[in-house]
Amino acid sequence: MRLSGFAAPYRPPVPFWLALILALASGPVLDAGFPDRGWWPMVFVGVAMLLICLIGRRPWAALFLGFVSGVSFYLVHIQWASLYLGPEPWIALSVLEAIFFAVGAVLISLAYRWAPALWPTAFGRLGILPVIVAGLWTAREAIASVWPYGGFAWGRLALSQSESPLGGLVAWLGISGLSFLIVLICAVVIESVRARVAPVSLRVVVSIGLIAVTLAVPAWPASTSGTTTVAAVQGNGKAGYFDQRQPGDILNSQIAATMPIIHDTVDMVVWPEGAADIDPTRYPQAAAELDFIGDAMHAPVITGTITHRDGQYYNTSLLWRAGQGATDWYDKKHPVPFGEYVPDRAFWEPLAPNLIGLIQRSYTPGTRDSVFDLGTVRAGISICFDIADDQLVTDMMHGGADVILAQTNNADFGHTDENVQQLAIARLRAIETGRSLVNISTVGTSEVIDPSGRTIDSIRAYRPGAMVTKVPLGTATTPATVISRQLEWFVAGLGLAGLSIAGLYAWTLRWPRRERR
Repeated sequence: MRLSGFAAPYRPPVPFWLALILALASGPVLDAGFPDRGWWPMVFVGVAMLLICLIGRRPWAALFLGFVSGVSFYLVHIQWASLYLGPEPWIALSVLEAIFFAVGAVLISLAYRWAPALWPTAFGRLGILPVIVAGLWTAREAIASVWPYGGFAWGRLALSQSESPLGGLVAWLGISGLSFLIVLICAVVIESVRARVAPVSLRVVVSIGLIAVTLAVPAWPASTSGTTTVAAVQGNGKAGYFDQRQPGDILNSQIAATMPIIHDTVDMVVWPEGAADIDPTRYPQAAAELDFIGDAMHAPVITGTITHRDGQYYNTSLLWRAGQGATDWYDKKHPVPFGEYVPDRAFWEPLAPNLIGLIQRSYTPGTRDSVFDLGTVRAGISICFDIADDQLVTDMMHGGADVILAQTNNADFGHTDENVQQLAIARLRAIETGRSLVNISTVGTSEVIDPSGRTIDSIRAYRPGAMVTKVPLGTATTPATVISRQLEWFVAGLGLAGLSIAGLYAWTLRWPRRERR
């Protein structure tokens, strides 16, 4: 059945001047759904604002509106990048991500122009079109998360839902699947409102029905078997890049924060990224300090440090056993471009010599697996921004991790939203994998999160402290773990394939006109 009651598919629902205002406002509205504010329903409002702007727009207009929306979002969302490094990296990264936003906006605008011509029925307008739009949004997020230079996964829609009723769906759908669902809901609601027929049965029933079905999905049973006792220590040392300190200051702060629990019975001691600022694999004094902690607590110490091997520097997590030294190690596989290394330095340094000149040491991406075998427990290791990388989380689960240890150093971002944004990602990873997660930072926020996403222990930010916690060991294999990134490829493929088919159809409709000319 054709829906003659729909607004003309090529007619923008709002004039361009209003669309520009909506696009500019959509960024801050979208950001309000993420921590620190954490008003998660605002994400739906922000997405809907941008989609409304794109309906009926020609490609150049959509490109401009998408860019405006992307810039307004990222300038607010990652403002923490400017705290110590100034505006250059903040603006540059925001503009780069806004370009992805803009290209995605063009594709979505084309979907709104082409798809209704091929699928003008109720099913096409309320089913196929929203799927294409949501798939294209997900494809844009997926590409920006891995390219260029390993991508930037910050700001994906699903990452706003760590404490919403939809957060549990990541165990079923993964991060990309939840982003897809958020956009799908927004697109269906918009198309329902645009229908001018059967307002109650069509608009209300379709829109509320979809949301109700979504919320009715039961939480994945986060089954556990046994516990492991973890001592996680936040030293609150001077761990920032620009902090004035002496070698060993961070290590000493970690030791000082560990001493109050030195006689506790634990299975492992976990320190954050860069906690041993003197490499114990090269300096006997640091090795002796770790031996002391490990021997006193009768447990291995898992600590971050910077190692130097074969002429290369690595951001490393060590499994240290008293008297044996480093029995295993993991080198960060996803060092941060323009933070931990400079890709294509010869090209970028002339453009921003003061900024690039600050980054003298370049960390090499690691190649070792990210799981430590502690005997009775297999611990998956994530170092800082590793936690945002879908593939690294998948690899960790394939390695048989029973618990996740997320080591990080947030000192370079001060009291900004960065640490709570990262904590939100960590919470979703616990739910997604069905594994408890110990998020331990140099300065905070540090928490122990169970497989359902509940916080079971914490240390306040910018306070030294230690958590001694019985951490449940996850045994469930979640659908998201099994499906992994295949769902991302599937929904993104639906969007791109649907757009291609609709575009081909639109082209064939124009061909006879060209022949007549």
